[in-house]
Amino acid sequence: MKKTILITGGAGFIGSHVVRLFVNKYPDCHIINLDALTYAGNLENLTDLDQSPNYTFVKADIRDAEVIDALFEKYPITGVCHLAAESHVDRSIAEPMAFITTNIIGTVNLLNAARKAWTGNFEGKRFYHISTDEVYGSLGSEGFFVETTSYDPRSPYSASKASSDHLVRAYHHTYGLPIVITNCSNNYGPNQFPEKLIPLAINNIKYMKPIPVYGKGENIRDWLYVVDHARAIDMVFHDGKIGETYNIGGFNEWTNISLIHTLCEIMDRKMNRAPGTSASLITYVKDRAGHDLRYAIDATKIQRELGWEPSLQFAEGLEKTVEWYLDNEEWMTRITTGKYQEYYEGQYVKR
Repeated sequence: MKKTILITGGAGFIGSHVVRLFVNKYPDCHIINLDALTYAGNLENLTDLDQSPNYTFVKADIRDAEVIDALFEKYPITGVCHLAAESHVDRSIAEPMAFITTNIIGTVNLLNAARKAWTGNFEGKRFYHISTDEVYGSLGSEGFFVETTSYDPRSPYSASKASSDHLVRAYHHTYGLPIVITNCSNNYGPNQFPEKLIPLAINNIKYMKPIPVYGKGENIRDWLYVVDHARAIDMVFHDGKIGETYNIGGFNEWTNISLIHTLCEIMDRKMNRAPGTSASLITYVKDRAGHDLRYAIDATKIQRELGWEPSLQFAEGLEKTVEWYLDNEEWMTRITTGKYQEYYEGQYVKR
């Protein structure tokens, strides 16, 4: 194998799409998928890769420094795509320590392991840290986040990611570790855990349950199709400039309430319901603490330097996303009942 690439969080939503892309696109590279399989890690997202000769799954927690060190000793890892993270803002408000230990300490464990394994020979190595636009804080009605925007995190989640970003840069400047960082906007698409807005709304609409909307639904997000994000990650990992940061966005701003109304219209059509049926489920709830008003990414740099741009318009991407969830009812059922967590035991532990 030419290279051994470690992808952390590879059983999660974004990570599974990155793992699939790398395994299929680079058959001469050994792709190691490391995931702790916490509630949002789902190996059923990757059943099509079980027999791939260049794919290895490792169940491990990035918070365990000894295990991470041992992994770098066992495999000749030449690159890291670090996606493993606690990522849900609501959970970070309720349980901040889980975000501190995973997103900060876990990242440092990986940085230390890479630094020790690569000491004296950084040539051909790369540590790629995937982060979020939430580290920049909140925008007003105008302007965009650029790579030089000052950090102003507002939640335990975004603060923990901001800290990890700073540490990755510090290891580059202090130790010369070859790093790249990306900050992305909100992702959507197949295989997303249904605590997030779009799959939650789709599932609730399907079963005629209330659709919770924070405040008045006026918060604005920039939405990025997950497959397009995986393509961007591939480009940055292979061709991004060492030490640089790239913002990845969908050029696609929507208020939450407009997004929900569009989903309702699509679902009414797909499920042969009278127009307005799904919209009647919209339920306004108390706003989230510290809820940022607007995120918007300027992705000009990655377009200009690497030639990346979104492949789908939002209307098309949303249609494809709804179709996927409706066509994969068993996947959603197993997720919502917790049955998906049995896959690892049957596929890896018992064989």
